[in-house]
Amino acid sequence: MSQIHNRTDQLDLNLLKVFEAVYREQNLSRAAQALFLTPSAVSHAVARLRLQFGDPLFVRDGRRMSPTPACQRLAPSLLDALGRLRELLQQWDRFDPARTRQSFRVGMPDATESALLPALAQALDAQAPGATLASVAVARRELGRELAGGQVDLAIDVALPISEPVRHRPLFQDGFCVVMRRGHALAKRLSLKQYLQARHVAVSTRASGQVIEDIALLNLGLQRQIALRCQNYHSACQVVAESDHLLTMPAGLAGRIAASAQLQRTAVPFALPAAQLHLYWHANSEFDPANQWLREVVVGVCERGLFG
Repeated sequence: MSQIHNRTDQLDLNLLKVFEAVYREQNLSRAAQALFLTPSAVSHAVARLRLQFGDPLFVRDGRRMSPTPACQRLAPSLLDALGRLRELLQQWDRFDPARTRQSFRVGMPDATESALLPALAQALDAQAPGATLASVAVARRELGRELAGGQVDLAIDVALPISEPVRHRPLFQDGFCVVMRRGHALAKRLSLKQYLQARHVAVSTRASGQVIEDIALLNLGLQRQIALRCQNYHSACQVVAESDHLLTMPAGLAGRIAASAQLQRTAVPFALPAAQLHLYWHANSEFDPANQWLREVVVGVCERGLFG
């Protein structure tokens, strides 16, 4: 009994954060990235945990750190306790947006940034003039890890196959339109046949792979001609303004930049589902007052339609 008391009395709570990260990631390098530590520091912490609990806890299997049976029994209760402790500490804190000097980081793709960031910046200037905001790119495969590690406070992206401990809610949906240069021969009427015969600009941050409009066409057994692939809609609009190419893009974003780029808009001549944007955050931030406030600001901006 005294040995058990000694273990708990001497336990460094920072080690439990390492335990949580290694258990979730089952990889020392990824756990180190999530914690902003070196792999060596995580390895030393695991060694201390093993000594503390008198069990190996994790067994190396190639690059994977597999939990031992004792670890599997311990982890659910321990992680639940850590979550409740975070909730208690976060509820204890007070957050005053008018006085805060906190820096927020929100992950969002280029198209979302163009549509949402101006209104979001205005909202922060009005409610939290001392706060700073950074919009950053987040790879979708890294979304959960970046939220868990605190690299970003929130993320905004299309609907993704996400599970706990990442949480999400729908924000808004944006339909699509086709844009072309002013005076284009297809500006008055664009049929599906004309759309398929035209040359198009596709926008994606990925080097290869289909974009949403091509997936919809393939489902109809159709295919269009891609003349150019680029990384953002602003570049695509410049190309379209100086050529006969067509660009299919989010209608809200097109409304912001079509006039300045001398572009005309028309309807997409086939059924193309609207893009559903979601807000993502980590369960660790669920009750953090600053994160709650920022989520409310983002939701409010979207509900008022200030992004279009």
